[in-house]
Amino acid sequence: MINISEADVGSSPSVGLTLCVLLWATPGNVHRLAAYEDTVLALVPRHGGKVINRIRRVGEEPGPNEVQIIQLPHRGALDAYMTDPDRLALADVHGEVIARTEVFEVNAVP
Repeated sequence: MINISEADVGSSPSVGLTLCVLLWATPGNVHRLAAYEDTVLALVPRHGGKVINRIRRVGEEPGPNEVQIIQLPHRGALDAYMTDPDRLALADVHGEVIARTEVFEVNAVP
């Protein structure tokens, strides 16, 4: 599973979070990664969050297969999403289709 530390997303539980998520598929599993993400990202609104953007790499150049921007109202919402029983039930699929994940907090640039 993803280990997101407070250093990655800040430590204030009352401030909204905007996260950038970079995902790399295991070999041959780009389509399964997309299907897994379709399922788990559908859980984000359950925790007061919103998927702002979701894009996929075109071509075979090195880099993440998918990039997501996700907003959550606070750290507790992120914690609740990460421990959502429906998400945890897919841990085996996550392990099969995702080779690498990077998550960091971002701010919009005016």
